Amino acid sequence: MALTLNLPTASGSLAPYALRGTAPVKPDAGVKFNRIAYSAAHVVADPLAAIDPWLQSAVDWDATIAYRRHLFSLGLGVAEAMDTAQRGMGLDWPTSLELIRRSLDAARDVPGARVASGCGTDHLNLDEVKSVDDVIRGYEEQMAAIEALGGQLIVMASRALARVAQSPADYECVYDRILSQAKQPVVLHWLGEMFDPALAGYWGTKDVDAAMDTAIGIIAAHPDKVDGIKISLLDKDKEIAMRRRLPKGVRMYTGDDFNYAELIAGDGFGSEPTHGKSDALLGIFDAIAPAASAALGALAQGNTEKFHAILGPTVPLSRHIFAAPTRFYKTGVVFMAWLNGHQKHFTMVGGQQSTRSLQHFAELFRLADAANLLEQPELAVRRMKTLLALHGVEG
Repeated sequence: MALTLNLPTASGSLAPYALRGTAPVKPDAGVKFNRIAYSAAHVVADPLAAIDPWLQSAVDWDATIAYRRHLFSLGLGVAEAMDTAQRGMGLDWPTSLELIRRSLDAARDVPGARVASGCGTDHLNLDEVKSVDDVIRGYEEQMAAIEALGGQLIVMASRALARVAQSPADYECVYDRILSQAKQPVVLHWLGEMFDPALAGYWGTKDVDAAMDTAIGIIAAHPDKVDGIKISLLDKDKEIAMRRRLPKGVRMYTGDDFNYAELIAGDGFGSEPTHGKSDALLGIFDAIAPAASAALGALAQGNTEKFHAILGPTVPLSRHIFAAPTRFYKTGVVFMAWLNGHQKHFTMVGGQQSTRSLQHFAELFRLADAANLLEQPELAVRRMKTLLALHGVEG
């Protein structure tokens, strides 16, 4: 007998929903990839901490690191302390550094595990940042702390820099200083304003093509210090145009949670391999980790059809999770972790479990089922019914 429950519909009424009953995909043991694939990973809040959730953060470290071990077991790297971990949106710098330390420690137990960690300026008081030199000092402080732990840097886009920069030259000054000091190649991070409105006009202009010229110029000046760039603009054509212009060996890490399947598969453009495909650094991989692993394994074996068959159905789910206001996507990611039994509760740092509606969660549940992403269907139904009851929906 199919599992059923009543779910809200778009009209505001309730309707029975029967799960498809399709077994979730599982990757082969020891799966290997021919793409580098990072999952930006969420943090698990501590719901028993005596704090004010809107003002303070408390992390369940055991559950948070257990989820990273789960990602490692699937062959995925971890992009640590990024916006998916609510960096700058509930998670402060001291807690982020502790998270980075614990993730790096966990990775040392797993041969081949990859961790790259967010380095930013979020510890600065924006009202006290007056110049690009202040921004540089902020980056240098976090860089020194992460590199002291042996970590690779993801140089995150800086709200402070977006606030004080007067021109593209200011961005060039800051990034030249940071890249020239990096101990190992870094991943740059271009986060669009749909993810963080404070980053509007990054690289010194709201013209995306002109901004791209600035970013490409910075990379070209330090190609040996840049492993790749992650762009999160939700515009596949802009990503493809930029990856074709990257210096030899510099990777494009797709951050496009709307079009990742086709961008990772690639178009085979040019003789330089990195120009014809994107590697991955994606928040959605947190929510679809087993499917992502299985799909990437199929791609590495040359089975592009299977890759798309597995990953294609996850795209509607991702587009729903990342729907505007896009910055609230973390709520859908944590909801999926709760449904699938990776944490015991649906409580988030900053109380951000409240940023989406019951209708949003109901549609997310249906899309997760359609994409074969409910790892324990009976548990998922029980937990969805718990959320429904919390909102006054019984049965």
